Amino acid sequence: MSRTLHVSRDLHAAGRHYLAGGVSSDARRVAGVPLYVDRAQGARLWDVDGNSYVDYVLGQGPALLGHCPPAVVEAIAAQAARGMVYSAQHAAEVRVAERICAMVPSAERVRFNTVGSEAVHGALRLARGYTGRSKILKFEGHYHGWLDPVLYSVHPAVDAAGPPGAPVAVPGTAGQQPGHADDLIICPWNDLETLAGLMERHLGQIAAVIAEPILCNTGAISPDPGYLEGVRRLCDEHGTLLIFDEIITGFRLAPGGAQEHLGVTPDLSVFGKAMAAGMQVSALTGRAAVMDHISTGKVAHAGTFNSQPVGIAAAEATLRILDERREEIYGTLFERGTALMEGLRSAAADAGVPMLVDGPGPVFQTYFTDAAAVRDYRDFAATDRAKMARLHAALLDRGVNMVPRGLWFMSTAHTAADVATTVDAFAGALRDL
Repeated sequence: MSRTLHVSRDLHAAGRHYLAGGVSSDARRVAGVPLYVDRAQGARLWDVDGNSYVDYVLGQGPALLGHCPPAVVEAIAAQAARGMVYSAQHAAEVRVAERICAMVPSAERVRFNTVGSEAVHGALRLARGYTGRSKILKFEGHYHGWLDPVLYSVHPAVDAAGPPGAPVAVPGTAGQQPGHADDLIICPWNDLETLAGLMERHLGQIAAVIAEPILCNTGAISPDPGYLEGVRRLCDEHGTLLIFDEIITGFRLAPGGAQEHLGVTPDLSVFGKAMAAGMQVSALTGRAAVMDHISTGKVAHAGTFNSQPVGIAAAEATLRILDERREEIYGTLFERGTALMEGLRSAAADAGVPMLVDGPGPVFQTYFTDAAAVRDYRDFAATDRAKMARLHAALLDRGVNMVPRGLWFMSTAHTAADVATTVDAFAGALRDL
């Protein structure tokens, strides 16, 4: 099967003249012609050439209810007619904040932003302001936005990243100020002994430990049993705040995010993506004692588009559905995700292709590897990522869209028929490879 891409090729040729690199985000940079979407509905996309795709990218995760869920579309349209930006308070932001505090274990106060990178930046500033300390500990392979202070050691070249048990801070781009690395400590994931040693070595200096509670920007890597509980304990012992970056996992795994799903409560959390079904809304939440350093003005937090009314209307409609229909929604997400994972495993086994399919279900990862598990970034780096990129291209030709690095997002709009179609396409794509 092969797609028709005449209009897409023409757009790409023009786009390369006017858009840097022909795209508006590095995450959309692919070999060949990128996907030019005309419209989306439910679990499907249609491109400008009329090709249809079962979509497992879902806007990099936000479309948890599928594309264009009617209740959210209606809320957006109604609010747009009442005003799109006020630079003032409005009732809906209070209601949304109240619901988040009721749903999320760590949330006692909320501040809104537009995108995840902003919310992370606010959390790190708040942690430093609250503790009076300067250093942040992050884990190798974890992504916390594209801003300079934390864009280190996300997917570094292994030969430049230091020993597996003692990774060094590797900048993610040219143009970063070298001094940012001085206040950053890099730790391997799922290694409690190394974490304990680093916290002792930097005694009284670490403001916060920040982590994706399930590592979704490098595979879909769950914490080992007891690992996050150990991280929580070490933070308590050292007077260090624990920050969960739930931009991806928030509201995707449970109404209260991965912290509810895993049973570990951080001091601060950041949310985005799924909380507003695709509108640009993020949130910084946490314990009142910490968040009130913003309340008093000790720690600055501002933004013209914070609690932007149209985005908040989308968040209110989305969170109401996720909260009030929680059993139905999360049951469906786990059931469909598990069925698809099992189907992909069977297709790979039938084709004789060494593959690991792993993750909680509502989000999961496919890896080309002989390994029985992927526990950290170094394990991920040892998988065949170039072959995964080729699989992505082969799947697009067969009408299935996944994240090019092998990540799959599920929505409530995916049906059993979509799963069966996808497994058939996956088997065909493996034959193509």
